Amino acid sequence: MSINQARIARFKEDLVKVFDIQKLVIEDESHLHAGHAGAATGGGHFKVTIVAPQFQGLSRIARHRAVYEALNNHIPTEIHALTISASSPEEQTF
Repeated sequence: MSINQARIARFKEDLVKVFDIQKLVIEDESHLHAGHAGAATGGGHFKVTIVAPQFQGLSRIARHRAVYEALNNHIPTEIHALTISASSPEEQTF
């Protein structure tokens, strides 16, 4: 298991503690940022796609804040950059 795969497992653990997740995909996009100044700190670049009922009625900013709060222990040491797509089940067309 690579270091970022282990990180992703820990991110999932923390997100599951906060949200009733119906869909969760965490992608490691660090390879797209090789050589980027921020990559030198050791934190990775990740993309989170999450579907949970807790996002119903929240603005996009409030959804992002909720995800950042859930992953706060990993920022900035393990997460340098985070792309978030957060939606409620009602907004999804599985």
